[in-house]
Amino acid sequence: MEAKKKFFMDCHLAGRKYHDADEVWDKLKVGTLLQLERDLDNRYDPDAVAVIYNDTELDESFCIGYIPRTDNEVLATFLDMGWADAFECRISMVNEYAHFEHQIYLTVKIKRNKQ
Repeated sequence: MEAKKKFFMDCHLAGRKYHDADEVWDKLKVGTLLQLERDLDNRYDPDAVAVIYNDTELDESFCIGYIPRTDNEVLATFLDMGWADAFECRISMVNEYAHFEHQIYLTVKIKRNKQ
């Protein structure tokens, strides 16, 4: 039996303090599915990958932070090539007592092609 998903990377959520994470903090739990989006207009990082929480109750999206610039180049390249649907990003740890740059830990996996 083949695996449905393969590990790609994990990292802390960067920039959490400067974005919308506080607005949806109570909804950010281990296992929460997040969306990865390229931020082509980011003036600080040409490879910026935003991490988005989609609130289905409010029908609204919140940028809760970014993949750290030290970890985003390869992922940004895949997203630029149109492979965003190949990735799944979930929260793998939440620690509200940690420094804000270490409060949320993410795991990104590659989903199996459904051919």
